[in-house]
Amino acid sequence: MKAASIATDRSNALALAVANPGALGTIDAYISTVNRLPVLSAERETDLARRLRDHEDLEAARELILSHLRLVVSVARQYLGYGLPHADLIQEGNVGLMKAVKRFDPERGVRLVSFAVHWIKAEIHEYIVRNWRMVKVATTKAQRKLFFNLRSMRPDGQTLASEQVDHIAEELNVRREDVREMEVRLSGRDLSLEGQDDDEDSFAPIAYLSDEGREEPTRVLARKAHTALEGEGLTQALEGLDARSRRIIEARWLQDDGGLTLHDLAAEFGVSAERIRQIEAAALKKMRGALAPA
Repeated sequence: MKAASIATDRSNALALAVANPGALGTIDAYISTVNRLPVLSAERETDLARRLRDHEDLEAARELILSHLRLVVSVARQYLGYGLPHADLIQEGNVGLMKAVKRFDPERGVRLVSFAVHWIKAEIHEYIVRNWRMVKVATTKAQRKLFFNLRSMRPDGQTLASEQVDHIAEELNVRREDVREMEVRLSGRDLSLEGQDDDEDSFAPIAYLSDEGREEPTRVLARKAHTALEGEGLTQALEGLDARSRRIIEARWLQDDGGLTLHDLAAEFGVSAERIRQIEAAALKKMRGALAPA
């Protein structure tokens, strides 16, 4: 009974460690513990997976997870270069492992280790992208692919030559522009908003932030651009129309009293209301093209 109790205590401790690597003390203690766990044979793994699938046996699931914690540690170690805590990487990888165990089908003829590694990496990738920087560097599929591969594909971290950019773009099936953009992003460095010293005369980035209550510069610029479109831009767009089209647009859209109807303009020009509608649509399309940013 005493041996069984000790085994249960160890099992519970390791179950807690799945959710929190720090539960065993230091990260080194956690890694040392999981590396001592026995590796399952193919037969045992298949039996446990079937018990989980057919009977929702949680004990089988726990054994499958615990026996593969060393895999998570190994995968997480590959991402230490991003400056994030090793324990956090392992914790996220453990989440991926649990998802893999839940979806594992023993009848496919594939070992759990091969199936789980993709789920573990996916969870760690998501964590890195969310937390590596306050300003996200990878939002599209192409950017994420470059984010996780460009470091290893850059020789000695040097600036890429044109031929190297072409090779990487072809290898990862992305655009050359995407490669160059991600190279610049990865070469940048994070800056502290606060100053590094107590000198009151020195300026840190926070000194250049707008005061509370002041309108943001981007909004000011956007409002100026909108005002320009309503004034000079609209005038230039109207000047690009022929006389009949301009008359129709002005009569329909630029009158304070609501403007003329299609039938009013049809009578004025001696054509059908449908023809006036067609001319109006073509004129509006031409104006949108003239007002579009270059």
